[in-house]
Amino acid sequence: MNPIPAIAGDDMTLVDSNETRKKLSAIYNEIAKELFGFGTTLLRVTIENQMITFQAKHRRSPRSQALEGEAPALKLEVDFRMSLLYKKRLRERLEEEMGLPLEAVLRDYDAPTQWAITNVILAESELNT
Repeated sequence: MNPIPAIAGDDMTLVDSNETRKKLSAIYNEIAKELFGFGTTLLRVTIENQMITFQAKHRRSPRSQALEGEAPALKLEVDFRMSLLYKKRLRERLEEEMGLPLEAVLRDYDAPTQWAITNVILAESELNT
């Protein structure tokens, strides 16, 4: 797949356009569907300087609810591992499909409310270091 033109000039600043936000949203939701079987109920994408922020409200999985009642410690471990996997897949897809150079992918997930905030920090250009 060809990367969309998301980078402006040599300073590696992500272009904040509807096309870019739609592509980012699609990638985020596709990963949710791959890992959990369904997409998000709410998703906002913001781009500011070297950071992309995803604010997502996820659906509660029936399996997750069952684990919560029977094995709460196991559910926390599963949530943690799934979040790590989500970050790994998001990094791979953003680098491969959009050609984005990433510094870090940071994600926090609140299981009781199903909110996840994911911050993607773009790598600084070689010219800016």
